[in-house]
Amino acid sequence: MSWDNTWEAVFKNQAWGKYPGEDIIRFVARNFYRAPDRSKVKLLEIGCGPGANVWYMAREGFNITAIDGSPTAINTAKERLNEEVPNWQGQLDIGDMINLPYQDKCFDAILDIEATSTNSFENTLRIFTEAARVLKPNGLLYIRTFSTGTWGDQSGEELGKNTYIPDEGPMSGKGLTRFTAEDDIELLMPSNLVVQSIDLLQWGRGKETIKEWMIIAKKISN
Repeated sequence: MSWDNTWEAVFKNQAWGKYPGEDIIRFVARNFYRAPDRSKVKLLEIGCGPGANVWYMAREGFNITAIDGSPTAINTAKERLNEEVPNWQGQLDIGDMINLPYQDKCFDAILDIEATSTNSFENTLRIFTEAARVLKPNGLLYIRTFSTGTWGDQSGEELGKNTYIPDEGPMSGKGLTRFTAEDDIELLMPSNLVVQSIDLLQWGRGKETIKEWMIIAKKISN
């Protein structure tokens, strides 16, 4: 199981962003805006939270699917879609991204926006293997995940490879957090996912620096 029930309390008690990051808009726009019929482009977000990215993709006319373990997050996302994008196409599901309830080879792209950063190295391997299973050939996986060196890395209780329950930084109080070293990116990919690009987003100063990898991988076989 990849779902930590800590996040149900977080989504119940903490206001969350309503809009997607520029990097997410850039990824979707560059790869799918030219599709002749966006409703036939199937996009999946794993660990979608309250649905800021899902809302954006639905507004742009894509067929969207999302999954999260938090009933509060999924209900919040559905309410917003129903109110602001009344003709949206797709489905939002309560479930675990380590065992996706979807058919093989059915999505054009998958988004992981800091979802696997709340999982161990071993669970993340399993999640990306599942992602590869449900991606179409040549489908894309977009990953945004905390880098080693981010505020909170190596703080609190150590649980495994670059994995902690941080007691400081943005993930303090949110359970397990895994920080990814650049050398580990390739190691996290199953054999049929090939990394196409790696960029680093960084902000803050000194100890309070936040670093996130932005990774695009492509499925190269059936």
